[in-house]
Amino acid sequence: MPPRTSQKLTRRPDLALQRKYGGLIAGVDEAGRGPWAGPVVAAAVIFHGKPPAGVNDSKKLAPAERENLFSKIFAAAHVGIGIAPVELIDEINIYHATHRAMCDAISALAFAPNAALIDGNRCPKLDIPSEALVSGDALSISIAAASIIAKVTRDRMMTELASTFPPYRWERNKGYGTADHASALREYGVTLHHRRSFRPVWERLMMEAAA
Repeated sequence: MPPRTSQKLTRRPDLALQRKYGGLIAGVDEAGRGPWAGPVVAAAVIFHGKPPAGVNDSKKLAPAERENLFSKIFAAAHVGIGIAPVELIDEINIYHATHRAMCDAISALAFAPNAALIDGNRCPKLDIPSEALVSGDALSISIAAASIIAKVTRDRMMTELASTFPPYRWERNKGYGTADHASALREYGVTLHHRRSFRPVWERLMMEAAA
């Protein structure tokens, strides 16, 4: 009997799914579905060279690791980025806005892919074959790379916005519903970068209207 270990074996994403489909395969992922403020950003990645060492699900990487891999992914892959602003999120809801950003990311690629691997349980409406993969950023290295591109792109955008709206601490919370963000929302109100269709923001607007 093999010795017991307290460490769980974890799989790293690889190119197996890309080889299964053949041709140019885009991995697609998003960042920013849950925050109260800021856009949702999607990225599509097609590797044309060897993927850089260390590519993994962006949530498993430290910010410095993501930043380091960002330029390396661009050097080894075709990259497309799609951005759905808060106005679109409020107009068509976060689910459809995320899919719109994914479609825009694929359209922004220099070469049209033969198929797309989508992180999640549903695919956006595309003109090419696609497969939805739950936890796809742990399975496909192209999706993992897309998760890094989307995350770094959005984090940079939120850090830039934070310089104009410092009380909300977006450089730290990236628009998510943290305690400091909630406190600033109560004290300073809703900005043009908040998602008005999200309940905490909507409730703050209702309080302002009733005052």
